[in-house]
Amino acid sequence: MIKAVLFGSIGTLVETSELQRRAFNQAFLEAGLVWSWDFESYRSLLTKPGGRERIQDFANHCGVDVDVSKLHRRKTEIFAKMMNRETLPLRQGVSSVISYAKHHNLKLGFVTTTSETNVDAVFCALGDQISRADFNFIGDDIIISNPKPSPDIYQIAMSKLHLDAQDCVAIEDTASSMKAALSANIRCIAFPGAFAQGNDFNGASVVTSELSLVHLQDSRE
Repeated sequence: MIKAVLFGSIGTLVETSELQRRAFNQAFLEAGLVWSWDFESYRSLLTKPGGRERIQDFANHCGVDVDVSKLHRRKTEIFAKMMNRETLPLRQGVSSVISYAKHHNLKLGFVTTTSETNVDAVFCALGDQISRADFNFIGDDIIISNPKPSPDIYQIAMSKLHLDAQDCVAIEDTASSMKAALSANIRCIAFPGAFAQGNDFNGASVVTSELSLVHLQDSRE
């Protein structure tokens, strides 16, 4: 029997990639940069986790010197404002998995390495569908030294929850983030979002566009 379900990224709970893309582009425009990430460009950039890392890589590619931290901070502010104006639905099957976990005394983790501001924005946008209190562990970028695909955040989560890898099932929405779970020896359900449909999820126990309780069992076989 599993003892914990670990949702690994914002995108495993709610589809926000398009809002994130728009927030990046607005931050670039405000900074006077002639950058504009279209759907395909952003999908390609998502192969690497971390907004700061994406900005830095893109700046290096363009041969431009930018204040990465300032740009990312502004993007996060814009994204939070967008989320505060929205009420977004949980992705398919997430509500039933969370309800099942709570009813069967499974621990729940939100094993993200995004900013605390983004975490706040997600819970705001989800309204009363789920809350912070549903989770036994919530991560952010402050508590880790190495972002995904490093396994650091999963190792911290297991330590805080007093669990071993075999006790857990992770859910991730991109192949790169999935590597963090697999590197921590945690079985992983791949739950690709709209911008990750073409990812190679080799190593996942299950690949699905809609979570179900069956997947929790399948992932342990």
